[in-house]
Amino acid sequence: MATKTAQSKQKQDAISILKADHDKVKKMFKQFKALHENEEDDQAAELVGQICNELKIHTAVEEEIFYPALREVIDDEDLMDEAEVEHQSAKELIEKIEGGSEQGDKHAAMVTVLGEYVNHHIEEEQDEMFPKAKRAKLDLEELGQQIMTRKQELKAESGEEEDSEEEERERRGASGRSKNRRAA
Repeated sequence: MATKTAQSKQKQDAISILKADHDKVKKMFKQFKALHENEEDDQAAELVGQICNELKIHTAVEEEIFYPALREVIDDEDLMDEAEVEHQSAKELIEKIEGGSEQGDKHAAMVTVLGEYVNHHIEEEQDEMFPKAKRAKLDLEELGQQIMTRKQELKAESGEEEDSEEEERERRGASGRSKNRRAA
């Protein structure tokens, strides 16, 4: 079974992996909202830690692997610069959230604002950046392999376990949806 999982990870393209990450954190922000509204503070706090870790890993692989490769093949400095500024703003907010100096509603407000930043950033990546990456004919499968390898390293460094089987299915599903769209 481990071999099958390793093989499926190797065959995923970068955009499918990044989209699956986007879907995952969007779902986590919705879960946070529900937990906060139901005053399930312990579960909400645990989820916030997971959200922050996911975002740190995701931004790292984009900044280290995806963005540099894309900068080489597209001529849109404004788009790439804006994405990096958005990452920096999100990282600063994550640092404040993890610092935990604010509690209660103020802390929840910071998480909510982070979710809004992230959703805006996701829209721009998926609507503008990803189509340019596809048109530029980047080797998205090779980038996907690099991203998965780096994500595994970062997860190991943070003490997080590898992706669960559910996450792996979500990635494969995102990859399948992308292939179906291309065929249409």
